[in-house]
Amino acid sequence: MAQAHTAPTEYDVVVLGAGPVGENVADRTRAAGLSTAIVESELIGGECSYWACMPSKALLRPVIARADARKVPGLRQAVQGPLDAAAVLAHRDYYTSHWKDDGQVGWLDSIGARIYRGHGRLAGPRTVTVTGPEGEHHTLAARHAVVVSTGTRAVLPDLPGLAEVKPWTSREATSAQAVPGRLVVVGGGVVGTEMATAWQALGSQVTMVVRGDGLLPRMEPFAGELIADALREAGAEVRTNASVKSVVRDGAGVTVELADGTRVEADEVLFATGRAPRTDDIGLHTVGIEDGSWLDVDDSCRVEGSDWLYAVGDVNHRALLTHQGKYQARIAGAAIGARAQGVPVMESDAWGAHAATADHLAVPQVVFTDPEAASVGPTLAEAEAAGLPVRAVDYDMAGVAGAGLYADGYTGRARMLVDTEREVLLGVTFVGPGAGELLHAATIAVAGQVPIERLWHAVPAYPTISEVWLRLLETYRG
Repeated sequence: MAQAHTAPTEYDVVVLGAGPVGENVADRTRAAGLSTAIVESELIGGECSYWACMPSKALLRPVIARADARKVPGLRQAVQGPLDAAAVLAHRDYYTSHWKDDGQVGWLDSIGARIYRGHGRLAGPRTVTVTGPEGEHHTLAARHAVVVSTGTRAVLPDLPGLAEVKPWTSREATSAQAVPGRLVVVGGGVVGTEMATAWQALGSQVTMVVRGDGLLPRMEPFAGELIADALREAGAEVRTNASVKSVVRDGAGVTVELADGTRVEADEVLFATGRAPRTDDIGLHTVGIEDGSWLDVDDSCRVEGSDWLYAVGDVNHRALLTHQGKYQARIAGAAIGARAQGVPVMESDAWGAHAATADHLAVPQVVFTDPEAASVGPTLAEAEAAGLPVRAVDYDMAGVAGAGLYADGYTGRARMLVDTEREVLLGVTFVGPGAGELLHAATIAVAGQVPIERLWHAVPAYPTISEVWLRLLETYRG
């Protein structure tokens, strides 16, 4: 039986959304001595823990390990057979804690955060109402801050009858309990390429339908080209400059009709066609903001025009990546704690504790395909469009001794972008086996604006793939 509304319960901070970002906000505000309530309508731990980062990487790790092993003499013959799909799915289930959040609940309890299960909505300044799973109601009042960290949801195209088809989104793609015989993947971004890689290796016949010229349009063009080549070599079909006209499901599966009139038959269809903020039903209109909006924030993640509302992670549209959201959470939590004590924020200090500057300068990302693609900073096209004085330096990673030892027939490419006026790095992209482990060095160089002349004295160990840094610098110097 639903409970009636009661008098507001006061906390210093109320957090909407208990994914990794919201959890990190709560951790920082509790560390600052602020009482904190956190509201979650699904599983504590959020999208990343159960339907994104963790399950997708658990699916992909065996795929990449087998691909690497097949390029090592003395080992390749032992790994020619198919993957044990049941074991891979069980491994994935383990890393999602079988979609149970007891461990995450225990952690929040240990830091002293109060958890409210249910749907949270703003109900005016500094006020949140929560409707619980049994219809019970709570009203929470925030003395200092309300933080929105509700993340994003998958966007489906406006196709007639699509709901009846029951298409996969990223959630179904990472949580499926069986391998579909045939899978159509619509979209060529990170989700599309990673899931095409995983399910093709697990036994699906994958067809990718990509609207643009290639895969991974937000990275350097060669990244998408190398990954498309690898997917085709693995047996997938990659159709570019193609779009879906209609989708119909019948007893035999799904028929996907393309704009050119061709049809593709499949057992499942995955739409990986973008994300939208989960802000359509959280009461933004009660504080003068349009429902469903992305939330514009300053570098402390405080919503523009407000002195109490913060937006952290995907909802502020600065960098839709879990690690960037957690970084923002640390910044926002520190800023809230400082303001609660009357300490000015947004001022320069050694740590930059109150300003999320890395969202502008040095956003790292790894796409866990075969080969991996890793980048930080802008692409060449983005740098040129911004009018920056830039020079691109490319190197074939197969020319590095460590790459040849890593894998026979190593295929990869590296690019660094140099600001030719300041002689510092603007961006770096690596594509190749093991490329993801090269990225943090690049991120440090870009975030730290390390002069090229100093990088020359950062000597890479031999024989490692990291020696590509030496080759890039040699190429730049001519």
